[in-house]
Amino acid sequence: MDGATHASDRRAGIGKPAISANGGIHLNSRIVIDDEFLSCRSSVRRFRRGEIIAGAGVLVDTFARVHSGVVSASTMLPDGREFIVEIIPKSGLIGELEVLRRQTLSLEYRAGSACELHFFEGRLLRDMYASDPCFREKVFSRALARISELELRIIANAASSLQSRLASTLLRLSTVYGKDAANSGDELTISQNDLAATLPASREKVNQCLRRLREGKIIDGGQGKIRILNRKALEACANGAVSVK
Repeated sequence: MDGATHASDRRAGIGKPAISANGGIHLNSRIVIDDEFLSCRSSVRRFRRGEIIAGAGVLVDTFARVHSGVVSASTMLPDGREFIVEIIPKSGLIGELEVLRRQTLSLEYRAGSACELHFFEGRLLRDMYASDPCFREKVFSRALARISELELRIIANAASSLQSRLASTLLRLSTVYGKDAANSGDELTISQNDLAATLPASREKVNQCLRRLREGKIIDGGQGKIRILNRKALEACANGAVSVK
């Protein structure tokens, strides 16, 4: 994986490469697992912010767990714009459904911050799925939750103003970042390009909305960081109860 800045094995004797830079991993649902894989053999790789972890269109037999930092999963819209489908937090898995289904991957994965990923052989996941009914139920329930979340986002995007969508996105990202005990969730590390791609919207219009929120003392920050100053006001913006001029 060309984007990896460091690689090591948690146990001796693991020399198999993880997902190649030309490969990829796609996630239709997020399975968050606390303990299942912590004692298993893994290849540890670290990435700098912005580095490509995996591309799309290749069949792989490896999945990864986010040990620290966040990872963005994106695709291209028909008009050529990037759309960030999801920001994957600490403990999230990437590529697990493709490993189970033996399918090719269709999203690009990129380090949204400095991050560390632990890569595992696909056989491990398939064995757990085949032998553990509780694990199978967890996979299914997470898939349903993921579909529901995407439906709600689509509905909200169609019915809301850009300012409301932006406020909702910042609150959602705050929850994602808050999954890491080292982050309160009030400070988000995300570029304006990535924020625009998450909505999706033009960078110019997103910058205008961010400026209004800063002028209203609702958020602060710059240089790829956004700090939430007034969460209640941001929630009011997200709900459409307040429009910051």
